Amino acid sequence: MNPNIRIVRDASLRERNTFGVAARAPWLVSVDNAADLPEALQAAPLRDGLALALGGGSNLLFAGDPGGAVLELSGRDVRVLEQDGDRAILRADAGVQWHGLVMQSLALGYAGLENLALIPGTAGACPIQNIGAYGVEVRDFIHAVEAFEPASGQWHRFDNAACAFAYRDSRFKQAPDRYLITAVEFALSRTPSLKLDYAGIGEELAAMGVDAPSAQNVAEAVIAIRSRKLPDPAVLGNAGSFFKNPIVPATQAEALLADHPAMPVFRGADADTRKLSAAWLIDACGWKGHRDGGAGVSAAHALVLVNHGGATGLQLLDLARRIADSVRARFGVAIEPEPRIVGARW
Repeated sequence: MNPNIRIVRDASLRERNTFGVAARAPWLVSVDNAADLPEALQAAPLRDGLALALGGGSNLLFAGDPGGAVLELSGRDVRVLEQDGDRAILRADAGVQWHGLVMQSLALGYAGLENLALIPGTAGACPIQNIGAYGVEVRDFIHAVEAFEPASGQWHRFDNAACAFAYRDSRFKQAPDRYLITAVEFALSRTPSLKLDYAGIGEELAAMGVDAPSAQNVAEAVIAIRSRKLPDPAVLGNAGSFFKNPIVPATQAEALLADHPAMPVFRGADADTRKLSAAWLIDACGWKGHRDGGAGVSAAHALVLVNHGGATGLQLLDLARRIADSVRARFGVAIEPEPRIVGARW
């Protein structure tokens, strides 16, 4: 057997999802080198197909056990592919931890990813839902995505446009089992173009006594804000923001504002749409800090569902559904989950 391919039978997935819920896979196949994927997919557990490709487990909810083998890519190589004056292309294997990559890129002198610091997960998972925070989306810096297509046995390299990025969406999320992302290339710069006007970053920098911030300073500010607002998955199981901010027609947003003047409203992708704050809608329905046994909502942030201990994925899913139903009943707005739900339908 190739030493870069490891196969475990009847594997626990509790430590491989940030909610910390119990789940088991009949087979867990770990591959260190993406070049060995074709060989790994010929291994007995994978010949009948792959149930799930697992990254850091920070953007999924196990509402049941996966129905087949689970694959994880564990390669963690990071290297500079090219550098031309101010611009550089940084390539990261899919298994690289995201926050570590952000901090490594800053240490190398490359700016761009600083607003995305402290997001849990892996580099390979970041393009799938086009992760975003504090006014930045990762699509702004993705140069290309490398992937393997098991059905055809073909390798692909998708440039930014081919990834079909949208708000918390991509071609990879639309076809979740078609491609295995093996590496991501990022286009970064030595000259920062800092985004400071979102969610208290400017205020945090001022509190830090920073007048002329660097990209490193911005990352430190984001880390401080996230650490206060979002629970550490290592301490309290969660998957970060559970719901996407809903996009609604501008006319609907205006009608809601007439009844709820304090409701935050942001411009959508075009002049005819608006983005609402899912956190505000959920909080207005009284869910912040709510708890049903082990399943609950963070007392610090209404978007974050938490596992206080012993909650099942189905219990968390039931809570999420009740939250969404209450928002729909009060505001006429549908909110949808960000994480992938395994073992059940939304």
